[in-house]
Amino acid sequence: MRAQNLLLVTLREPPAEAEILSHQWLVRGGFIRRVASGIYAYMPLMWRVLRKVEAIIREEMDATGALELRLPALQPAELWRRSGRWDTYTDGEGIMFNLTDRQGRQLGLGPTHEEVITSLAAELIRSYRQLPVSLYQLQTKFRDEIRPRFGLMRGREFIMKDAYSFHADEEDLRRYYDCMDQAYRRIFARCGLKVLAVQADSGAIGGAASQEFMAIADAGEDLVLSSRDGRYAANQERAQSLPPPSAPLKVTADECFATPGQATIEAVCAAHHLDPTQTVKVLLHRACFADGPDQPVLTVLRGDQEVNTVKLTNTLGHLLAERGTVLALERLEVDTLQDHGAQLPVGFLGPDLSDDAIQGVPGFVGGFLRIVDSTAADLAGFVCGANVPDRHRRVPGWSALKLSFTRADVRSAQPGDRCCHDPKAVLTATRGIEVGHIFQLGRKYSSALAACFNSESGATEPMWMGCYGIGVSRLAQAAVEQNHDDNGMIWPVSIAPFEVVVTVANGEEQEQCRLAEQLYGELRAAGVDVLLDDRMERAGVKFKDADLLGIPWRVVVGRNAARGHVELKTRSAKDVLDMDASQLLPHLIPQLQRQRRGGWPETGV
Repeated sequence: MRAQNLLLVTLREPPAEAEILSHQWLVRGGFIRRVASGIYAYMPLMWRVLRKVEAIIREEMDATGALELRLPALQPAELWRRSGRWDTYTDGEGIMFNLTDRQGRQLGLGPTHEEVITSLAAELIRSYRQLPVSLYQLQTKFRDEIRPRFGLMRGREFIMKDAYSFHADEEDLRRYYDCMDQAYRRIFARCGLKVLAVQADSGAIGGAASQEFMAIADAGEDLVLSSRDGRYAANQERAQSLPPPSAPLKVTADECFATPGQATIEAVCAAHHLDPTQTVKVLLHRACFADGPDQPVLTVLRGDQEVNTVKLTNTLGHLLAERGTVLALERLEVDTLQDHGAQLPVGFLGPDLSDDAIQGVPGFVGGFLRIVDSTAADLAGFVCGANVPDRHRRVPGWSALKLSFTRADVRSAQPGDRCCHDPKAVLTATRGIEVGHIFQLGRKYSSALAACFNSESGATEPMWMGCYGIGVSRLAQAAVEQNHDDNGMIWPVSIAPFEVVVTVANGEEQEQCRLAEQLYGELRAAGVDVLLDDRMERAGVKFKDADLLGIPWRVVVGRNAARGHVELKTRSAKDVLDMDASQLLPHLIPQLQRQRRGGWPETGV
């Protein structure tokens, strides 16, 4: 392609709304254009990148035996009600765009397609002889993000590859799950991404097991905790660890003591020579359910720990399963409760806070569901609030409170915590961008949507299911986040918009134009994806644009064109090789062929 035909409009300054470098470079390079908040147009350069990413995905998916199809973006609410997710996605998480058509039927724009694909499987699959089956699509998804940000990282409309597999038994599901795990690793490697596979929470999609693929990047929204020996890695939402040991505290009697104005753990510890591990803190939440009343929740943690709301939400979902899905978990601010007449001393709450304290608060039925994290439950003696202003309490043990608590792991693992598999090792923190997620769904959706088959024994059973997603547009931006410098993007060869750019230093010099045209034709004939920059611009402008666009290889036809010489350099290195034009293809083609397989740009010529 010729640069004159590319509609190439680059920016010298980053746009105000671009918070991270990859977003800035994509906008400055003319790859994407903002249409509205969280909605972007993929311009010709970006579309070339996305098509290459999709081609790699298709090759690897087809190699697993998966069949490509196309499912509707518009989905009937009835299917989602049958799976129990309509309320979660519209009222709870609230991420599904939904509407009512002129016949009064409710519909949603698909953020995912478990319900649709399962309903189709229920109609088409009858016998174990038809299993296993794997189907996938590359399609636009829609999610009503509360705060769209970071360009294509968190948008309201995006491209996703989603696959779904159906099996006769759990063993075959696990086999295919492992097969998809390997396919994903190959996809990301071919796209030039450095990815870490981590244990993850299954969230609203559900299932027995799931694994995320995180592109390591400082701008990532997810915190990944991993061990240096490579044996453990997990998203912080799911991560488990051994907390620091608590400092011994001998408490001989249940007694209160004065803590005037000491409404924080830090203040109490400083004034009374305590360690935070010798204290407990109390958090209040409201859990909202799809099929039952709101539930007030009182959670107790050791004073040095933080609550993990994902773990707490999952715990509540298991304990109160009869109320349906947890739509929301809201932190209850003591000041707000006091406005409704609740008697709550700010900063001095104890685990035995009376149920009477929240009587009269709208929406609550009954008393607290009391949950104690394991770190607090293991304390033989501790200091806590006395439920009276300016007073705390020394408690000799949990039996002294004379209340029932549910013990659960609801704390957030932290960097520096000891590893469960090896207490001598510690967890380190890395930030990551989620580019893929695979799930073992089990029979959750097949049972809800009556997707059953006749087994070899003649019994009718729900199918076993898995689902497997890749954020295609997010993957492309993650590649930029991992591969850039102060001058712009550095695309991996396998997904670059062009593999080579031939730059004419001076468009008014006939010899330069002639040689550039010759090389452009030879490269195209050799199957190279090449851009000819024949614009009537200064050489410096062309060089800056070539760096900004991140094209892996640059051939400069300049002042040495008269003697048949050109300059060759890679985008990721400063070295320039002066060579005879006749040697360009023999030198370059083998390197391109190698890089197409591996994705990574070379660091030299």
